[in-house]
Amino acid sequence: MHAPLDSSTPLAERIRPRSLEEFAGQEHLVGPGRLLHQLIQTRRLPSLLLWGPPGSGKTTLATILAQAVDAHFVFFSAVLSGVKEIRQIVEEARRKREQDIDTVLFVDEIHRFNKSQQDAFLPHVESGLLTLIGATTENPSFNVIAPLLSRCQTLVLEPLAPEHIRSILLRALRDSDRGLGAYNFSIDDEGLDALVRHADGDSRRGLNCLETAAVLAVEANRKDNNDQPRITAELVAEAAQHRTLRYDAGGEEHYNQISALHKSLRDSDPDGAVYWLARMLEAGEDPLYIARRLIRFASEDIGNADPNALHLALNCRAAYHLLGSPEGELALLQAAVYLATAPKSNALYAAGNKVRQDIAATGALPVPLHLRNAPTRLMKDIGYGRNYQYAHDNRDALVDQEHLPPELKGRTYYEPTNRGYEATIRDRLMKWRKILQQRANEYERKKS
Repeated sequence: MHAPLDSSTPLAERIRPRSLEEFAGQEHLVGPGRLLHQLIQTRRLPSLLLWGPPGSGKTTLATILAQAVDAHFVFFSAVLSGVKEIRQIVEEARRKREQDIDTVLFVDEIHRFNKSQQDAFLPHVESGLLTLIGATTENPSFNVIAPLLSRCQTLVLEPLAPEHIRSILLRALRDSDRGLGAYNFSIDDEGLDALVRHADGDSRRGLNCLETAAVLAVEANRKDNNDQPRITAELVAEAAQHRTLRYDAGGEEHYNQISALHKSLRDSDPDGAVYWLARMLEAGEDPLYIARRLIRFASEDIGNADPNALHLALNCRAAYHLLGSPEGELALLQAAVYLATAPKSNALYAAGNKVRQDIAATGALPVPLHLRNAPTRLMKDIGYGRNYQYAHDNRDALVDQEHLPPELKGRTYYEPTNRGYEATIRDRLMKWRKILQQRANEYERKKS
């Protein structure tokens, strides 16, 4: 008896692989001679952290591993359960241990547990009572406590490749027991390609879309009195409605993509910049967050090589704030292209780092007396402002005067490049230093 299309069990759950032979993708982990394949052969299972995007096979692999070692498998959702349920699982694991049955605890979305919740099963993982398999879409080094992280082997799962998604969809269409095979659906290459594109590396998303498209195909077949229901690209588009790109505004993918945008800008690649900018906007990132990052970039990686970059970045934020989406997004694209194609300099960023290092090393050095303002008689009497040279009273408005504390005399923080407008600044500074040196030489000659 095949499962009806209106089954309460989703297709993605019904068709879930039950062995490595049915599993598609992640060859670097499950292929012959690879780690998970060897673990199944040796029937020894350590605690693991499976880190990968949605639909990459984390839950499926955990289930297959537990079955392969004949362990009691406990599914535990970090979203729906807490410390109380952990205690119950521990008691059950102790009873199973008395029967010589090991317990594998699968914690889905383990990154959603706080520190105290993760601490709750740490001693039982240490003792070996529980073999932990944690699944996370977030970088475990940020979201899993260090003691637990050190006791688990972290395995990285990749988004499934198009050929893997294709094989999963075809298996679901052909399997008569757990899939849709009994309905004898036909699907052309365009329809299958549309499903693969919609899945975007996520098998669950692809199967969910296939299941909806199948329902639509059956309904269309009933109206047209065709012999065979057909799944077309048009039905897939109707089932998908709007493709949601893989993204987490507060998680790993967020930081990966903003990093890709920043590095594309820094490397003067406007094509990469507009691609990652558009990807973030399509996935629902806050455009004003992107605008703030562009403003930061204008100072950090361009600076005075093109002073207009900061003005444009600020104006782009103002333009978006005024227009909103989608009209204001064009201003973000304009700014990104300008910043990508502007001359680059991190001289300001480097200067800031160097001066902070000196401040940290030397502390709160006093302001030299000649640089201090002297609004009162007492302050003048004790030397405030003494021997200060007023620049406008000197030739070229230049003075040979130290502006750093004596302990830092001679330090140079800002070193302009020879790119863009900074080349002009560099030449100007070199000219001024040459004039001051000449004056110093003249003064020494007169003294002698």
